[in-house]
Amino acid sequence: MATVSTNDLKNGVVLDLDGQLWTVIWFQHHKPGKGNTVVRTKLKHVLTGKVVERTFNSDTKVESASVDRREMQYLYHDGEAYVFMDTDSFEQLNVSDEVVGDAKNYLLDNQVATVALHDGNPLFIDLPTSVELLITYTEPGLQGDRSTGGTKPATVETGLQIQVPLFIANGEKVKVDTRDGSYLGRV
Repeated sequence: MATVSTNDLKNGVVLDLDGQLWTVIWFQHHKPGKGNTVVRTKLKHVLTGKVVERTFNSDTKVESASVDRREMQYLYHDGEAYVFMDTDSFEQLNVSDEVVGDAKNYLLDNQVATVALHDGNPLFIDLPTSVELLITYTEPGLQGDRSTGGTKPATVETGLQIQVPLFIANGEKVKVDTRDGSYLGRV
């Protein structure tokens, strides 16, 4: 464990607070009119996903957890876990459904993702901000729907259902935001 100053916090840093691992997802240095500078943070619990706000005095020392981020290729789901392969060592790693979480909606075979490990245990999966997915089913749009700006549900190849413009048809590839599942455009 290494100690870092709260002045050096950045998004993505993993802290060990009271034996729990938290990722910094937002921070702000704040200088009130009177008193000392403080660092406001939003921390996300690595295992549960719970987000809390916490304020630290400026230049306070906190424990940072050593997190190993590795580029890994998603191979397959074996029914119990998602199997990833390290792109450097070709070592395979099983990642539980709980750790993968909502990332499963955007994972395609052979896709590369970043797997964060702490003491050899997978903590979370980092995906690119957008992925290209194939529309497997959507209702046909009606002629003249192209300019209305309405949306309709569509199912993509991973089974995720998203909202797409009315002119999108079956078999088209679309770009999807992995943070909120929103449609970003045709490919």
